[in-house]
Amino acid sequence: MQKVHSFKPAFGISNPHLQTIYSSLFRKFPEIEFEIETFKLSDGDFLQAYWHKTDTCQKHMPICVLFHGLAGSYNSPYIKGAMLALTKAGFDTVLMHFRGCSGVENSLARSYHSGDTQDAKEYLQNLKQRYPESQLYAVGYSLGANMLLKLLGEIQKNSLIKKAVAVSAPMLLDICAKRMNRGFSRYYQHRLLQELETSIDKKYETFDMQKLLGLKRENIKKLKTFWEFDDAYTAPIHGFKSAQEYYDKCSSRQFLKKIQTATLIIHAKDDPFMTQEVLPVKEEISEKVEMEISKNGGHVGFIGGTLFKPEFWLEKRIVEFFKPIDGLKK
Repeated sequence: MQKVHSFKPAFGISNPHLQTIYSSLFRKFPEIEFEIETFKLSDGDFLQAYWHKTDTCQKHMPICVLFHGLAGSYNSPYIKGAMLALTKAGFDTVLMHFRGCSGVENSLARSYHSGDTQDAKEYLQNLKQRYPESQLYAVGYSLGANMLLKLLGEIQKNSLIKKAVAVSAPMLLDICAKRMNRGFSRYYQHRLLQELETSIDKKYETFDMQKLLGLKRENIKKLKTFWEFDDAYTAPIHGFKSAQEYYDKCSSRQFLKKIQTATLIIHAKDDPFMTQEVLPVKEEISEKVEMEISKNGGHVGFIGGTLFKPEFWLEKRIVEFFKPIDGLKK
């Protein structure tokens, strides 16, 4: 089901780029206390999960698992905002960092990608074993949203998640890679590639990356687009023949019809990371999936209110979608 949602951008910042970068530039947060969990994966690697719990934390409390975007972490404004809003609403929240994204290098030459659902499956299964009385909810942002939608389509009726929200999901990865190489979007591409290339560069100190990739260390910085980066690193290190094969197999749009979990997709038509081509048609969406499309909002933005009194609509909408929340005392 697709509908136009109620989001209205703050006057003066309806521009998609202002919506996208506003929180990073201007939003301030109180210090958040995290409990850091190191989770061992079945292939010998690990990831770190950052917990933020309610003051009344009990075994039956609902848990919301967050999945960040490309090069995101516990420091990302959208993660901090969601944690505070969800905790206030009665959730224990936990951010599952993708491999190497918490600031601690992972143990293997590989890292993570938009379609890598195995780590999330392992972590969710472990959570359910440890907290059998707790209902699990999930929110994914950007890359994490694509991964979450693909995961829900894969597990179908075996989902451990009660409800899920996907925000600004790049549901057709090749379309998004092309869009990021046009206009002002190249600025985002440049900034994100800097972080990715720095992370890969460090791996040359531990692994024979030139042998694994056929790429000399000094040539990393010559990768100027996501397509080039995914062709040189993401695809070969994760077992794909090319960036195109990676995009084809990992784009989440083809999985939407199979989703059996109550899921909300939030998307803005002016998202500078992608075009409207990524949006599925009605026949491609499961009856369990709701799509809310707004004219404005940028990429993981959705800043309402006013310029001087902004309202972070996205967080309110997520909490609203999750209610009524199982596990909370009435």
